[in-house]
Amino acid sequence: MGRLTGKVALVTGAAQGIGAAYAAALAAEGARVAVADVADPQPTASAIDKAGGEAIALVCDVTDPASVASAVTETIRRLGSLDILVNNAAIFGKLGQRPFTEITSEEWDKVSAVNIRGIFECCKAAVPVMRRQKGGKIVNIASATVFKGAPMMLHYVASKGAVIALTRALAREVGGDDICVNCIAPGLIMSDNVRVNADYDDAFISANTATRALRRKAAPGDLIGPLIFLCSAESDFMTGQTVVVDGGSVMH
Repeated sequence: MGRLTGKVALVTGAAQGIGAAYAAALAAEGARVAVADVADPQPTASAIDKAGGEAIALVCDVTDPASVASAVTETIRRLGSLDILVNNAAIFGKLGQRPFTEITSEEWDKVSAVNIRGIFECCKAAVPVMRRQKGGKIVNIASATVFKGAPMMLHYVASKGAVIALTRALAREVGGDDICVNCIAPGLIMSDNVRVNADYDDAFISANTATRALRRKAAPGDLIGPLIFLCSAESDFMTGQTVVVDGGSVMH
């Protein structure tokens, strides 16, 4: 029996990359998974079903409250409950690195809308359900760049700093409902979008890897252990925390 048998999870930004890896890992631990994304989530859901899990595909724009509400409603209607929310949807892999003076106001607002308000919208829709069920797990995805003060992506780093603040404040607000709210802060992960982004060339990746105590590239699979732990009963007395998973580049 898996550690999440009997649980239902909703994962945003799960059509590809790290989000798809999260969804597959939750299903492998026994959870029934709602795969949500603005891109077509069906291939991820189908892959989970083919592997022996259970998943549904939901087209969802995390910046649209009506779309988020529909995704939560459909998750409950088709899977029976909502025990786990993984707020993975974010803008990152396709962003370019440049001085903050060259970041447009429009791009700043777009990054903030998805990376910050998207989490707010999803939590706002999911928490009432978890309260009725007398408990739940929310895992937000931030970034280790927050602790480095990494330059050249000010809008992204600022948005992920907000995710950590949101996690702490929300944990205080819903702790009395036995809802745990925690955060994973990954380092640079070799996702599909990172691999094809010209700004992340071999020199950049080598320099990043050299800052780590564990000097190797990171893959989506490196995030699975912490994710499952934070979604399972093993972390029932842990909330408001941020777990950095970056090979020891950041230690806090």
